Amino acid sequence: MYNIEQLNMLVQSAELGSFSACARKLGKVQSAISQGIANLEIDLDVTLFDRSTRKPTLTPEGERIYHYAKAVLHQVMELEKVALAAGKAEEPLVKLALDSALFTPKLSQLLLQFSEKFPHTRLEVITLASTDITAHVESGRADIGIIFADPTFNRNVDLCFIGNLSFYGVCHPEHALATKESLNAVDLIPHRQLLLRGEYGDEQHHFAAISANVWWANSFESILTLVQQNVGWTYLPQHMVTDLFAEKKLHQLPVVFDHKPWNLQVDLLSAKGASFGPALKWLFEGLKTILE
Repeated sequence: MYNIEQLNMLVQSAELGSFSACARKLGKVQSAISQGIANLEIDLDVTLFDRSTRKPTLTPEGERIYHYAKAVLHQVMELEKVALAAGKAEEPLVKLALDSALFTPKLSQLLLQFSEKFPHTRLEVITLASTDITAHVESGRADIGIIFADPTFNRNVDLCFIGNLSFYGVCHPEHALATKESLNAVDLIPHRQLLLRGEYGDEQHHFAAISANVWWANSFESILTLVQQNVGWTYLPQHMVTDLFAEKKLHQLPVVFDHKPWNLQVDLLSAKGASFGPALKWLFEGLKTILE
């Protein structure tokens, strides 16, 4: 039965152009390479190389098998890397839950770095309303969560403050509020307000209902879509609206009670007393920097 070493001889001989070059690369004598490939041909019952020329060349059948052999060698290398990662106690799967508003460009860069640092650890990103994330972490459905700070402290999770995210009041450029030079709370009351609410009906404490007419969604992407359809006004994170302001696709509300953008505190959370392997530990430390 053929083995991995013989497949490697086939691939190296084909790519280097000769049995002698293959022997030099693998640190063997040429006769060992010739015999190894001859045995492979017997096992497969296929002539892999045309030896009638000065340098052996792949036959059509050999060309076909060469590609399969190369794929097998690649899979073997991946298997060895996975085994090495397991030996280092790297987690096979990491689950990260976050509010969609916190999926910033810097977070995307961090996840790319994670993929390069831990190529054999799978990552599941779960986007939820902040109000739903603590329960996911507490129950083990997520390893790490990133949320807007909840004033009602949950003692069953560990919290780490990592920074603030700025929010702006916005509406569609053709919305009635866009014609006003300044706005107070009374001006906002008649117009539909768009608010975030979790799957279980919990609302963000930071955004009170000002209007008598409120619509809810469980993600800021959905709220942004509704604003772009001129359905109502809302508050959205800075990184989601900056370009849209510049492109005149969104209008910033000139509310008199917002001398500066609203800054919401962001917390990183994990299950109480949770122990992290190498991948989780690296990711947790990296997440502390996404708002710097």
